[in-house]
Amino acid sequence: MAETLAQERTLRAARRPTAATIQDLQARMRGEVLAPEAAGYDAARRVWNGMVDRKPALIARCAGAADVLAAVAAARADRLVVAVRGGGHNVTGNAVCDGGLMLDLSPMKGIRVDPGRRTAWAQAGLTWGEFDHETQAFGLATTGGQVSTTGIAGLTLGGGVGSLMRTCGLTVDNLLSVELVTADGRLLRASADAHAELFWGLRGGGGNFGVATAFEYRLHPVGPLVTGGMALYPLARAPEALRFLREVMAAAPDDLTLNVVFLTAPPAPFVPAPLRGQPMVAVTLFHAGPLEEGQQSMAQLRAFGPPAVDLLGPLPYTAQQRLLDAGVPFGQRVYLRSEHLRTLSDAAIDTIVAHAAGATSPLSFVAVYPLGGAVGRVGEHATAFGHRGTPFDIVIFSIWTDPGEDDRHLQWGRAFGAAMRPFSRGVYVNELGVEGQARVRAAYNPQSYARLVALKNAYDPTNLFRLNQNISPTGETGSGPAAG
Repeated sequence: MAETLAQERTLRAARRPTAATIQDLQARMRGEVLAPEAAGYDAARRVWNGMVDRKPALIARCAGAADVLAAVAAARADRLVVAVRGGGHNVTGNAVCDGGLMLDLSPMKGIRVDPGRRTAWAQAGLTWGEFDHETQAFGLATTGGQVSTTGIAGLTLGGGVGSLMRTCGLTVDNLLSVELVTADGRLLRASADAHAELFWGLRGGGGNFGVATAFEYRLHPVGPLVTGGMALYPLARAPEALRFLREVMAAAPDDLTLNVVFLTAPPAPFVPAPLRGQPMVAVTLFHAGPLEEGQQSMAQLRAFGPPAVDLLGPLPYTAQQRLLDAGVPFGQRVYLRSEHLRTLSDAAIDTIVAHAAGATSPLSFVAVYPLGGAVGRVGEHATAFGHRGTPFDIVIFSIWTDPGEDDRHLQWGRAFGAAMRPFSRGVYVNELGVEGQARVRAAYNPQSYARLVALKNAYDPTNLFRLNQNISPTGETGSGPAAG
């Protein structure tokens, strides 16, 4: 299963808040404090992956940084397991715990856009759809999640892969500052000029060093109209599509991104009836530059061959960012495997096609996407995000709804992931499932990982914040989620 029984026993055996702690927290918080019997408790503990069904002893629905300070103090005093929920979209379900204290930041929706300075200050409860809605009012954007319901906090802290990354860099390359509540109860503002080493670690090191309450981002002129969409082809064309991706992206301008996605054609009005429910390969296109240049990119893709379904054209940037939303709603059962690829070799292509064709669920999909462009022009050690020279990444989503089918769909995802491992040069930390400490290390180069451990020693030596892709402090091993 997605977590080992040992991990679940550890979470269930966690200390529970005392009556005095609960009373004190309720008195100190502006937001709600929810016990299991409270109205809204079940809705608050729900996360994206339907395989996760944990029950915190208490949920602190934080209304601001003061509430986060109070909740962290309570957790520290009673030595509670702490989970931190922003958007709740991470596949591991680490946003919720059994028996401990869950900090729900989703009520924290504040955002201020400064169009003159091209910056935005945003609280940690925002989703990327909400963020884009505000910034696009001024024709501005920054690199964000490719599913609009993804929370800004988790994606940012892990690095921030998104549609704009080849043009504007990763999310962390556009991060100007972070407001952070630390394990010892301080509220810090980390930036290039204040707590600079911590700021380095927050740009890719995940939620290991505290609870981020707000972020400041650099924005770029994007939209409101961009060139995008997708073209659907028969599955038989998948090998050609991946070779086309490899060829085009080798010489592509920064403004252009093509992805190849293996999927089952949905029962949607835009899909001809004979194709619905059929396995297909999609080539998605995103061009962030002038529409005239986007037209040239569309022509290049159409030259690959007439699509069975052509959904390419100018569209609002916000619509492009919602392109995948329908396929990944909250509540489905999800198993994820991912790898950074050293190259998209013919052998890698053959392996991808063979395994993708054997998908066990019509809800599952596989995406191969390029990095490069602005991502690769930032130094490997400038931020904690690792493997900037990666040319391509593969993401394997095994998705289904019936718990009785778990074994079959898990087996497909695991076998596919294992088959891609020989082509790997590491992994993106935000695309890790529950895979153990060795795989967390694989997300970073050795020098960066050593710096992250030093930061953990300095800011969270007791590993209060361990429900994440955990970087254990020195002397503590195996404290994060076990491999599954």
